[in-house]
Amino acid sequence: MATPTLHADTQVGSNRHTTSGWRHWPQQAWWPWLTRSVAIAFFAVVAALIFRQARTVDWPAVLQALRDLPTAALALGGALALLSHFTYGSFDWVGRHCSGHRLPRGTTLAIAMTSYPFTLNLGSLIGGVGVRYRLYARRGVDPGTIGQVVGTSIVTNWVGYLLLAGVLAWLWQPPAVAGWAVTPWQWRLGGSVLGCLPLVYLALCTVRKGRALTLRGHAFPLPRWPVALWQIAASATNWMLMGAALWTVLQHQVPYPAALATVLLGAVAGLVLRVPAGLGVLEAVGVALLATDALGQEQVLAALLAYRALYYFGPLLLAAVALGVAELRWRQRPTQDA
Repeated sequence: MATPTLHADTQVGSNRHTTSGWRHWPQQAWWPWLTRSVAIAFFAVVAALIFRQARTVDWPAVLQALRDLPTAALALGGALALLSHFTYGSFDWVGRHCSGHRLPRGTTLAIAMTSYPFTLNLGSLIGGVGVRYRLYARRGVDPGTIGQVVGTSIVTNWVGYLLLAGVLAWLWQPPAVAGWAVTPWQWRLGGSVLGCLPLVYLALCTVRKGRALTLRGHAFPLPRWPVALWQIAASATNWMLMGAALWTVLQHQVPYPAALATVLLGAVAGLVLRVPAGLGVLEAVGVALLATDALGQEQVLAALLAYRALYYFGPLLLAAVALGVAELRWRQRPTQDA
């Protein structure tokens, strides 16, 4: 009778030992509350900073600066924004190649370009997943294939981002913000680490030769190295077009690397804070990085608002119309077939 009791005690003690380490903190009941509290506190601090900055802005001057923006600069910025959306839509061509679905290239591009503005303005859950899944599923693509296309698009988007972050660290030094500054060697070291990650990805694709990578029982499909190289090039081109659109609206009054850095850092800040469309976040980052004695914060803020209208709100309106037309045509299809 004593032996089973001893075994049970030993098993209980072993379970206590395995659940007491720091690796098992996410399994504890208090962990979700801790993470939510930290996220809420971080959001509150950033929101307070944005609100404080907004109170110091001369909004009538911002509106006047908006009116003074040249039509040519806005038109060229809008064209660059449209070209960027087209480039992002081509990411799904990589997913088409890797997953093997047979939708035409034009249809694949249209689905990606329709879902991208929803992702920018309403978050990845609605745009990158909801709208994209609906449009692909309407055309007979199975959920597993859709998931592979979405995952490939996400990887494509960030490998180019990381490469540009590494290059940018050697071309541009951020100014001191709120009394905080980073030394050049720290900035370049961090950028170099980030810039090496896409090269590691490319090397991994070269070694694997199209074979999936398996980690902890999960298979991660990898393309061959020419496709991986195209992913990096297309993604870097897209981010550079975004920076070029903002730089054009700013009328070249700041160096191009500074405008590109605003776009890159604003994207990450908006992603971390989970703010829809990064509202207020991109503007706060841009004013902190770009405003100088020669270029006031009102002019910078006016350019950022114009950029948001051209890159975020305008394409969202077009995508909503396209989605509505697609849904209407789909609902009328059974009647036409009959």
